[in-house]
Amino acid sequence: MAIREIVRMGHPTLRQRAREVTADEIASPALRDLIDDMVDTLAASGGIGLAAPQIAESLRLAIIRIPGGPSRYGEIEEVPLTIYVNPTIEIRDAEEQGFWEGCLSVPGLRGYVQRPRGIRVRWQDLDGQPRSADYEGFLATVFQHEFDHLDGHLYIDRIKDSTQLMFEEEFARYGNPAEAID
Repeated sequence: MAIREIVRMGHPTLRQRAREVTADEIASPALRDLIDDMVDTLAASGGIGLAAPQIAESLRLAIIRIPGGPSRYGEIEEVPLTIYVNPTIEIRDAEEQGFWEGCLSVPGLRGYVQRPRGIRVRWQDLDGQPRSADYEGFLATVFQHEFDHLDGHLYIDRIKDSTQLMFEEEFARYGNPAEAID
């Protein structure tokens, strides 16, 4: 389809709570076209997740694709390309863990963010059917980061210590690249 522009911090859509996708919209060709654009945009960006607000579409819609296997975060479980319509998160393990996060909408920066360690994600698939899955560790962080976009939050809002926000060049030089996520 098309590669869309990823909007950056400062764009008003990134700070709004996105509206729910209706049952009629789930079945619509327009939503399928939007998802195709999101898939193309994610592939072109090299990221692992993209929320509709990041391309200036205020809908509760996100896609995530995580290649499994060894990574700078250790061994990671694969998450095949999955479309999340109207997702919600339930905290299953509130003990916090921290990772260095980056964001396609906040290019050039990294920040250390602590989030709950275990979650349950509930969403609708493209047939409107309810789905759920549990995630822990790094994967729990990825989902929380991505779904924050649906509520108008950016990872920088979650940084507890502002000294743990840095430019990527300095992060590579002085930070801990082994703990970074995109």
